[in-house]
Amino acid sequence: MRWIILCLLLIPLPGFCGGPALSLGQLLYVPVYSHIYTGDKERPFNLAVTLSIRNTDPRGSLRLTAVDYYDTEGHLVRHYLEAPLEMKPLASIRYVVAEKDVKGGSGANFLVRWEAPDAINAPVVESVMIGAQSGQGISFTSQAREIQEHSHD
Repeated sequence: MRWIILCLLLIPLPGFCGGPALSLGQLLYVPVYSHIYTGDKERPFNLAVTLSIRNTDPRGSLRLTAVDYYDTEGHLVRHYLEAPLEMKPLASIRYVVAEKDVKGGSGANFLVRWEAPDAINAPVVESVMIGAQSGQGISFTSQAREIQEHSHD
């Protein structure tokens, strides 16, 4: 009886009493940095960016419909997809912004849109930034944030 009451209290939390939240698709915002600033004089430190998209569902495919790169001002820099791309269960894909490509700036971002015919586990979408200059290296990651849920009407 206590378990049932606990489950009823925790239903809104993914991962409890019913597994992960499933989705038909999402629009995701991924913060990235083509450079950061160091020192008192705010010297730019260029970074290579890797955007990683991983289908975490062991049974369902998903379809990427947009992977778009925006600069600090919110202007589109580049479309990474020419056409929708299917990702099989547990497949991964990556997109790279070269270290020398500073068009995005310190406030760059990706918008990633995906959809699926049936509700599946949401993919893991994250960015890895890495750079090295003058014997100093830096690396860090950034996680995607859902900004819109997709539904089939």
